[in-house]
Amino acid sequence: MKIDNTLKEQFEEIGDDHVSSSEDTPLRADAFVLTDDEKIERIRENIREVMLTLGLDLDDDSLQGTPNRVAKMFVKEIFGGLDPKRKPKSSTFDNKYKYGEMLVEKNITLYSTCEHHLLPIVGKAHIAYISNGTVVGLSKMNRVVDYFAKRPQVQERLNIQIVKELQKVLNTEDVACVIDAKHLCVNSRGIRDIDSSTVTAEYGGKFKEESTRREFLDYINLETNY
Repeated sequence: MKIDNTLKEQFEEIGDDHVSSSEDTPLRADAFVLTDDEKIERIRENIREVMLTLGLDLDDDSLQGTPNRVAKMFVKEIFGGLDPKRKPKSSTFDNKYKYGEMLVEKNITLYSTCEHHLLPIVGKAHIAYISNGTVVGLSKMNRVVDYFAKRPQVQERLNIQIVKELQKVLNTEDVACVIDAKHLCVNSRGIRDIDSSTVTAEYGGKFKEESTRREFLDYINLETNY
């Protein structure tokens, strides 16, 4: 498919400015018609074509398996969060000990992929919530982050998706998430600024109040000693 110059300029502008089109991941209606194996087969052939177009010798021992490795990685690993069957089950429990203060899970390791250049996003997520009668296991917050990160993403959307999911699971609006991450599409190409990172936040319920938000941010900056 040929793309005219005006569209090319629009596509480049959106990508370099990291503009998101929706808070939902853009998926076609037939996104899950193919099985994982069928997707891997199609992607393998397309990656092979890309590599051949670049002039690489796929008869070389080091490159022969690359199309298959990349295809499996796309479907099973870095884009595995596109499949709703992989969504973590977030069981909740009664808050029997009546803990009524803020709970913060900070420094959650985050690996994602920029949807504009398919380059890595690497950073930390910090999550907080105030119980409305139920609590969730700590590891489940890490799993929610990991699930939504494993798809082509824009950081702002990732923030929103994490908060909305935990609001639904915990049945409360009082959820917040801050993400601080490096985007390799900025660090390794384009402007190639290796030191910059991007910080985004999504606040719900009581976290929209300045005092509650400040308490959360103070917890994030608290030095952790082991």
